[in-house]
Amino acid sequence: MILPELAELVALRGPAHGLSLHARRPALARLQGAHRSAQRGRGLEFDEVRPYVAGDDVRAIDWRVTARRGRPHTKLFREERERPVWLLADLHAGLHFGSRRQLKSALLLRAAALLAWVAVLGGDRLGALVANAEAEPRILPPRGREAGVLPALEALVDMQPRAPGVPPTNSLAAALVALRPLVQPGSLVLVLSDFSALDDRAEAELAALAAHGDCRLLALTDALERSGLPAGRYRAGVPGRVGWLDGERSRRAWQAQWTARQQRLDALAVRLSVPLTRLDTADAVAEALPPLLRDAAWAA
Repeated sequence: MILPELAELVALRGPAHGLSLHARRPALARLQGAHRSAQRGRGLEFDEVRPYVAGDDVRAIDWRVTARRGRPHTKLFREERERPVWLLADLHAGLHFGSRRQLKSALLLRAAALLAWVAVLGGDRLGALVANAEAEPRILPPRGREAGVLPALEALVDMQPRAPGVPPTNSLAAALVALRPLVQPGSLVLVLSDFSALDDRAEAELAALAAHGDCRLLALTDALERSGLPAGRYRAGVPGRVGWLDGERSRRAWQAQWTARQQRLDALAVRLSVPLTRLDTADAVAEALPPLLRDAAWAA
């Protein structure tokens, strides 16, 4: 299968127009600092009334409340502000696999690129941590416009796996540990992974991120992973570890392992109250992601 190149990822700017990572309902306001902040003066949306203090804008005095309570009160407004958006790309050799349209690694790159463009076109600053177990993670601090997107796309292309291999057992946790000190409270963190390395440490790091900001999980899947091999004998594996598999005999254990992994991920998303979206290698990213970004439940 063809590996994505930089020009293809840059071209995803087109489908990103008109999409948004912003919440479309007040649920996001529960997160302190999460893309909206209380400002004195006139803003986009009324927030609350509180007693007037020296220095407040006299134009914001709420005269009805002042008359009712016998002392000056002023209005506060909520105002949109720029926020950091972090992409965590959990690239590893196990993603060099796909039975449909594209490799799982290619799906990750395309989804990350589209989300990156959506973020900066919406006025946010984009940062990225691109992890690959075979090299040091590439960390790109949040920046606005093309200055934030293009280095991230270049890192994704450079770090994508180019041959199959055994998935590392600690790749996700290591990436999350590296990211957490960089994330400011109220940031949006988009975690793109197949979550094959989800363990107790990774869950703890995700919980810490979700407690201080807006965290969303995008899980990469493939039909063959879900269903197992068809009936027959297959020579399968990775370089250095190739053997024969009987599709029918291996299917029950295969599906049980897949189901257990997905149930753990589902339970984590529910426990942390974070949106979880699954993307399949059969999906064209430019067609599959935009409807999700228009869904208030995913954006909230």
